[in-house]
Amino acid sequence: MKNIIFLTGNQRKIREARSSCDLFDINVEPKSVFINEIQDHDPINITKQKARDAFNAIKEPLIVNDAFWSITALNGFPGGYMKDVSEWLESRDFINLMKDKKDKSIIITDCTVYIDKNGMKVFSKEIPCEFVMEPKGKGNSIEQVVVLNGKTLAEHHDDGDLAEKPDELIYYEFAKWYSKL
Repeated sequence: MKNIIFLTGNQRKIREARSSCDLFDINVEPKSVFINEIQDHDPINITKQKARDAFNAIKEPLIVNDAFWSITALNGFPGGYMKDVSEWLESRDFINLMKDKKDKSIIITDCTVYIDKNGMKVFSKEIPCEFVMEPKGKGNSIEQVVVLNGKTLAEHHDDGDLAEKPDELIYYEFAKWYSKL
């Protein structure tokens, strides 16, 4: 069995990574290290810098993950600033921003970066979702108003299920690649 360190304290992300990596007999070992996350217009740069900082902290091969939210009707807002925006705005605030918009689409860019002493590899995937105008579920404000596969992301989490199948998650692409190293 191969092992990979996953630098996160997010239990949902750990569960998702394990569901995909288990298919390739890869053990996911979560570790937490404080990383001062940069802000950037290019969300992939945020994840890459997070990987570099994490590797410099623990000096072992690892993965990090981040998700970025791009609201089509709001010209890609909040993009790489999602972490802060989701702490500032409540679900009703997102609904108010979207109430007069015809286009209710939002694209989540899920990014996982592997890094070791030889370099890094980026895995990125866009996930099309839709806004709903009534919050459902608990947890993160925007997750209460964004639907994927028939339920809000918050409802998926509340029900203890994954919003996507293990072979649809970004971790699957990582695990398929990593299993061949």
